Amino acid sequence: MHELTLRTGFEIELLAPPGSDREVLAREIAARCDGRVGRSFHTDSEPAAVPGVGVFRTLSPAFDVVDGPGRPVARLVDDLTIAADLAAAPGLPGHRGWYRVLCDDGRLLRLIDRQADPGAPLATVLEPIAELFGVRVDVFGAAARVNDASGATVAVAMALPAGRERPCEVITPPLTAGHAQALERLLIPARELGFTVPQEAAVHLHVDGAPFRQPAAFANLVRLFGHWREVLWAALETNPACRRLAPLPADLLTLVEHDWQDAADGSGWARLQEAARAVELTKYADVNLTQLVRPHPVRDTVEVRILPGSIDGRDVVRRAGLVGALLARCLDARPLPRPAAGAARDPRVALDDLVAVRR
Repeated sequence: MHELTLRTGFEIELLAPPGSDREVLAREIAARCDGRVGRSFHTDSEPAAVPGVGVFRTLSPAFDVVDGPGRPVARLVDDLTIAADLAAAPGLPGHRGWYRVLCDDGRLLRLIDRQADPGAPLATVLEPIAELFGVRVDVFGAAARVNDASGATVAVAMALPAGRERPCEVITPPLTAGHAQALERLLIPARELGFTVPQEAAVHLHVDGAPFRQPAAFANLVRLFGHWREVLWAALETNPACRRLAPLPADLLTLVEHDWQDAADGSGWARLQEAARAVELTKYADVNLTQLVRPHPVRDTVEVRILPGSIDGRDVVRRAGLVGALLARCLDARPLPRPAAGAARDPRVALDDLVAVRR
């Protein structure tokens, strides 16, 4: 078994039982560490059913748990990819008076996130936004809307769709040691409260991006998740029902094989970074490399998205240990070879050979 030594943040997708919600788990976790829960907004996006609008940006209820001294313990948020299990027990819209804010402009949504009070009721949550535009909030039924002076809609707050209180993505701060024990402190109460692993579930890992911001390491990262995709899926038992996974673009695999040798001034990486941006990477791939190629990363991490869902901390860390060993191999200047024919038939052995560590 590979020991996880990397500084790692985890995102674990769970589902609350019917009638419960992610706030219930947040408060139970807080109670067990003499902590407290704060409410905030979680940002996401989804395809829009409105003609002419590509996607809606959304803010939904999130819950931040800190311990007694105020150190982050976990953040619990919705995950829009979790849907299949909701139909059997849909519940009612607007659970606990919860709502979400919708907007078609990412910049406006970030402004709303900063100005609106996530604890305010639906009818008044958009009042600070209306004030900025010099207008009033239109409230009707289970919705509130702000239009600007020309009549263009700025944002709408609507009752949370039925069942959307149940998806619960548990997000940890970066953990440097005792990973399994830290996860179990979050997952034991989840199991006891009847939380389960949803059909589309995945576990995502975030590791520090800085070591991979050099040509050799970045190229190996691309080779690993590009050429070894079938082997990785087999070894990690990736959930085929998981949404928002995809192979890396073929153009990126070709790009990293060019000569990007770093000069003393680091210009090799700068040139590779710029060229990789032109490939139009997406975060919704097996590995999210978008933050590595951005000149000003929002979250300076590499995100590995292909671990299967789990509600057992030891199980999560066992798979994460293998990923960590592979990422460490990517930092070796030696180019990663392609997998041998048939490697997917015995994937753990093939990957152990790749990292030159035998369990």
